[in-house]
Amino acid sequence: MGHKENHVMLRPVFLFPLFESNFLILKVRWPLAPPLSNPEAYGLIGARNFYLPSKDGIQLGVWHILPADLTQRVERKEASFDQALSHSNPVILYLHGNSNTRGGSHRVDLYKIFAGLNYHVVSFDYRGYGDSTGSPTEEGICEDALMVHSWVKKHAGNSPVFLWGHSLGTGVTSKVTRKLCEEGSCPAGIVLEAPFTSTREECSGHPFAQPWRYFPWFDWFFTDGLEANNIYFESDKHVAAVTCPLLILHAEDDFIVPFRLGKKLYEIAKDTRPRDAGPVNFIGYDRSHGYGHKYICNSPALPQVISEFVEGSPQKV
Repeated sequence: MGHKENHVMLRPVFLFPLFESNFLILKVRWPLAPPLSNPEAYGLIGARNFYLPSKDGIQLGVWHILPADLTQRVERKEASFDQALSHSNPVILYLHGNSNTRGGSHRVDLYKIFAGLNYHVVSFDYRGYGDSTGSPTEEGICEDALMVHSWVKKHAGNSPVFLWGHSLGTGVTSKVTRKLCEEGSCPAGIVLEAPFTSTREECSGHPFAQPWRYFPWFDWFFTDGLEANNIYFESDKHVAAVTCPLLILHAEDDFIVPFRLGKKLYEIAKDTRPRDAGPVNFIGYDRSHGYGHKYICNSPALPQVISEFVEGSPQKV
């Protein structure tokens, strides 16, 4: 009997880290993609690649894409790109989801929309993703986001800075924005695309977990292990302290993060944020469009949605 109990208790140490790295923080690499050091190979005009140091000796791969109206006017020099950030054009700091890199095709399509609206785009790979060094953890990738945000603010001057998170990136965005707001440096606004309420709830509803969902040991094996490995991403708690304007986008046919979680997060934000907080809005996309988890970027109306949000948000810096 004692032998069985000892064997069972090994689960969090030996089984869950494998589940964690392949299920929640999924580092998929695409060997046939162009090198990330050459963003123009991804069809991006007026873009540069560079590397920023994060904590613990981590190096982060970063792209900076110029607004369309600056691509012909800015020299292809690092100092010129840095200076261009302060030209008053809005800046979008993009925090991507849990697979692929900053060069994912749907991400590139979104960058092009941002640039076409004359916004700067800064996108990076968390530690352990793309050409960034290290291994990902919740605290680590949030530190990376704060580091890149700090760099953006250093160069942006009075240009408004917005955060846009997708999927896993919504958890990072919510947590980081809470910290920034509590420190008095809230972004001009944030967009959460295909968000979840918490990793515990997202894990429970994930399609990979459904075959085991009704077994009595499900929570012990799947969701309790998240907390045992310090993975929470509790956006449902963080949004209560986010005081800047908030926009949530979600497709009804999202197979990875259920639509109901995005709607639930919206309701929580409405009910828990301070009365003087910026507006919170939700846009749902009918399943007939087929946008799924990552193709809201294909919506013909998205450029107008973005510009109305950016232009309607208080220009806090």
